Amino acid sequence: MERKEIIDIIGIGIGPFNLGLAALLEDTEIKAEFFDQSPEFKWHPGMLIDGTDLQVPIIADLVTFANPQSKFTFLNYLHTKNRLYKFFFFNQMEIPRKEYNAYARWVVSQLDFCHFGKRVIDVMDRKDSTMPHYEVIIENCESGEREKWKAKHIVLGTGSTPLVPEGLTGMPEEDVFHSSQFLYRKAETQKAGSITVIGSGQSAAEIFLTLLKEQEDHDYHLTWFTRSDGMLQLESSKLGQELFSPDYIDFFHELPLDQRMEALTTLKYLRNGVEPATLGEIYDTLYHYSSDEEKNDIIIQPATEVKSIEESDGAYSLTCEQKRDGYEFKYPSEKVVMATGYKPNIPAWFNDHFKKQIVWEDEEKTKFKVTRDYRLVFKEDRENLFFTLTNLEHSHGSAATHLGLSVERNINIINAIAGKEIYKNHQDTVFSQFSMNVQK
Repeated sequence: MERKEIIDIIGIGIGPFNLGLAALLEDTEIKAEFFDQSPEFKWHPGMLIDGTDLQVPIIADLVTFANPQSKFTFLNYLHTKNRLYKFFFFNQMEIPRKEYNAYARWVVSQLDFCHFGKRVIDVMDRKDSTMPHYEVIIENCESGEREKWKAKHIVLGTGSTPLVPEGLTGMPEEDVFHSSQFLYRKAETQKAGSITVIGSGQSAAEIFLTLLKEQEDHDYHLTWFTRSDGMLQLESSKLGQELFSPDYIDFFHELPLDQRMEALTTLKYLRNGVEPATLGEIYDTLYHYSSDEEKNDIIIQPATEVKSIEESDGAYSLTCEQKRDGYEFKYPSEKVVMATGYKPNIPAWFNDHFKKQIVWEDEEKTKFKVTRDYRLVFKEDRENLFFTLTNLEHSHGSAATHLGLSVERNINIINAIAGKEIYKNHQDTVFSQFSMNVQK
């Protein structure tokens, strides 16, 4: 089936970033359609662990920073679901992770231009047409039926995919798996005699804590290895959090690439540390557990890199190196959970059709050159804009994956497409100043 009409936007992928964009577009004259290959909206379903919360306050929902009066705010969700008083007495600013997923699904249910079970299999540039546009081929994941859509602009929101270090690949997925699969494999994993968690961030800590609290019910040996020098906490000070602001993005975006990459390394614990409350709960659990002096089946070792894994006698042998003293050792484990992060998910069709057309910031062609308002920079100017919500950390800083800045990003995109200010793009939003070369 071929659609004759050229609509304004096609959004590819429906995670929180593109879903927030869709919610903000509903009350505008901009015509959009969004597609996702998943059968339904689920936000990190393998990590929706009971009792875990978002790492951002409730106003960092899908729409509030653009329009606090929107019907799609989290507070209106609570009101609609008769949960306002319960949340009031819950008395915290962070949204429980499971409830954030429910909130997002509630928003999806009200947007008839968000389509699930529809895979974008190709996007072609029809810039030489009498009416330049992008041609998008959509495949129904169940029937295989294909549709051809046309759009003036594209928003790439394909998110990220699990990052597994090279030496840790190739093992049976039921035994050695990424943290994104944790809840799916948790019950079977806990039948093992030994479990090793690899990673230093919040996901690793939450998985370790969950396994630790349930250890006595299953009787397994539990280990946590991380490359970081310690189980270090997230930078959560109020002034520190001001680096997740439009003002800091303005400053960061203008820096040369080498300085941006250096800054990302320096500021990594703004995003990759562990919540202090989680570390505190781990310690308290360990303390109570240690009252039984006969038990010695928990190991926590920082500054340790797991370099490779191989099968050994019905289990797995991990080759590890203590980074500080250089000591290398073999470590046995029946199950391994890799909380090793994520990498940008770039579709094959993008590399086929657009890799040679766009400007890259690095020789390896892994880092898009992106404008401040999230447009890919092409070698030749064009009217048909191509926005990206992924592969942005090098251009827009740690805030690129931060839910609190997703609305700011969508404000920029909507205003760029409309050619006018639909939503107010606020400046001078924080107390910090990031350069003397600015006017306050």
